[in-house]
Amino acid sequence: MAEFTMELNDEQKEVRDWIHGFAADVMRPAAAEWDEREETPWPIIQEAAKIGLYSLDFYAQQFFDPTGLGIPMTMEELFWGDAGLALSIVGTGLAAVGVLANGTEEQIGTWVPQMYGDADDVKVAAFCSSEPDAGSDVAAMRTRAVYDEAKDEWVLNGTKTWATNGGIANVHVVVAVVDPDAGSKGHASFIVPPGTPGLSQGQKFKKHGIRASHTAEVVLENVRVPGHCLLGGKDKLDERLARARERARNGGGERVKNAAMATFEASRPAVGAMAVGTARAAYEEALEYAKTRTQFGRPIIDNQGVAFQLADMRTQIDAARLLVWRASWMATAGKPFTSAEGSMSKLYASEVAKKVTAQAVQILGGNGFTREYPVERMHRDAAIYTIFEGTSEIQRLVIARTLSGMPIR
Repeated sequence: MAEFTMELNDEQKEVRDWIHGFAADVMRPAAAEWDEREETPWPIIQEAAKIGLYSLDFYAQQFFDPTGLGIPMTMEELFWGDAGLALSIVGTGLAAVGVLANGTEEQIGTWVPQMYGDADDVKVAAFCSSEPDAGSDVAAMRTRAVYDEAKDEWVLNGTKTWATNGGIANVHVVVAVVDPDAGSKGHASFIVPPGTPGLSQGQKFKKHGIRASHTAEVVLENVRVPGHCLLGGKDKLDERLARARERARNGGGERVKNAAMATFEASRPAVGAMAVGTARAAYEEALEYAKTRTQFGRPIIDNQGVAFQLADMRTQIDAARLLVWRASWMATAGKPFTSAEGSMSKLYASEVAKKVTAQAVQILGGNGFTREYPVERMHRDAAIYTIFEGTSEIQRLVIARTLSGMPIR
């Protein structure tokens, strides 16, 4: 187990600088164009694939970094480049993690490579969990999967929403209810292979921010997938359902719900790192502007009102990064989030990103309100962090109930 440290080692610094170079040289110059186009930036993803930045191998290396800092470091640098482009690059990872966490070795070996493709034929994948009436409330999920024993097939019906890469993905990973009476343990994940009849893209969302990232509904109408597309296999599912039913009979159903919430909790520091990257980018733009913009014969940073804002911005960004790094290290080290440290990091970093980007717009004045300067886009992008992967309100609920010992439903 690596000790907690705030100092990156030489290898980590080399990786950080490599990602930063890609963000500065490839992402930054293209960010405004793809934000306006609101289309998947295939050329940018392909450039990332050519250098190995868009690949399972790279993200696996960062995930298994013993310090826990590989993923937050990567996310911060990419989202410093541009949030919309970065989400297009890392969005496939949501589906890949779903397979890695729940799939068999054979399923991992078969499907994960198809999610990424290669530099000459780039692919993306989609993780489909949220629904119109089931976001934070996973118990309200309505998409159903019914087993057709005669054909050894699962039949999926329902509508998913807010799916990154939904409908354009080569591989979709779909979470569905197989036993409505078993709570979250009655959910299972399924691979929907490319070209499967019955899966279609519904509404594509025109978003306030992160517009270069494709977000859409995924409609499932009698989608039939082979039995081997159930992640983990049917034997494992049947065992899990049997345990859940036994716990429910013994009054232990709440433990199942808490275990599900703990899974979400472990993923939240990565979103916090994304927010830190966007906040840092806006702060740097505002700092440089304040040093070069003159009013009344002197740079505006000489004015206390501006200087103090920048001091607070930098302090809050550093504090957010420390919370993210602590939670990331704890997750890697196997230390339980006894005070909901994962939610703390996501909550604080998200709120900081919204505040810092708004302050950056204010410091740039009228220029900050135009699309000629990137802080306008960063401010729009930052709004998503307090919403996805659990709203700020949900984070506060998780933290409060963890501290009080109340059950997290």
